[in-house]
Amino acid sequence: MTENSSQHKSFGTQAVAARDTGVDLTKISGEIIVGIDGSEQSYGALIWAVHEAKRRDVPVRLVTAYSLPVFTGTGFDAGYSVVDEEALRDGVAQILDEAISRVGETDVELRATVETGDATGVLLELSKRAELMVVGSRSHGGFLGRLLGTVSTSLPAHSHCPTVAVPMSYGDKIDKDRTLLNHSKTIVVGSDGSDQARVAILKAAEEADRRGVKLTLVNALAPYTGALNWVPAAVDFEAMYKEIADLQRKAAHWVRGYYPELEIEFKLIDGSPVQVLLEAGKDSSLLVVGTRGRGGVAGMLLGSTSQGVLHNAEVPVMIVPELDDERADEAPTAEISWG
Repeated sequence: MTENSSQHKSFGTQAVAARDTGVDLTKISGEIIVGIDGSEQSYGALIWAVHEAKRRDVPVRLVTAYSLPVFTGTGFDAGYSVVDEEALRDGVAQILDEAISRVGETDVELRATVETGDATGVLLELSKRAELMVVGSRSHGGFLGRLLGTVSTSLPAHSHCPTVAVPMSYGDKIDKDRTLLNHSKTIVVGSDGSDQARVAILKAAEEADRRGVKLTLVNALAPYTGALNWVPAAVDFEAMYKEIADLQRKAAHWVRGYYPELEIEFKLIDGSPVQVLLEAGKDSSLLVVGTRGRGGVAGMLLGSTSQGVLHNAEVPVMIVPELDDERADEAPTAEISWG
């Protein structure tokens, strides 16, 4: 099947026929990929993805995957069952038809693919060439039990491109009221001074600039009571706060060098990183964090924090992997004095 045969602007039997022959995953490039499993949250993720694709002027590909059941006999007379793979594939294809119908009228180019194999593996392979991966989070049920759910956890941690997880509650809202997608809100990004955070900041700035909204840089500092009683008395916390605030101002100046029209604010907040980000981002249109962040100012804001944010946010969360971006080399670095 050629790439053109899987493209469609109208919905119906043409799209189903195009899917039946499969598609060469190595030929896919520059698309927003959405994982579909028949759950309501995956449909909500699709609606968000279509709106984002319109901003970027790129196609959206709906992808679902299935695995053939394995049957084993326990005796000579146990017999065996034959799986009708064609019927199974047709059933999965109907899920994509339903997903497409949820989108309604749109001028965004939609493409659809049914693949065999592990859902996470299929999506990870696609992430090597995709512009953005989108999945629904907190998935329960769905076709064959689990395209999303475990995928929404494992995909962001290993994806080769940014992944957006759209919470079930958020997807329900936009499915009922599409005007919510057009509300201008800030984009919040976690900043801890690590290399991963710098790349996440650049991606967040790109999104904010594209949408014409404000970018908010958030840095969390655990309060120096309780758990931090072990810290030597020689630590000058006031000086540390001042240094981090200065780093944030320098980071804002650095980002404006690439996005001169972008409005940027920065916040330094006492509290656990997860709670600080969730609170700061509750009214945002997107929460952005990096992966595998270690060290940096104020300890580990990213890494495990990205998982906490991912599973508890009520707005879409973009997880930015370790990407090469030469602009990050020019970002300011912290030189915290501990006494």
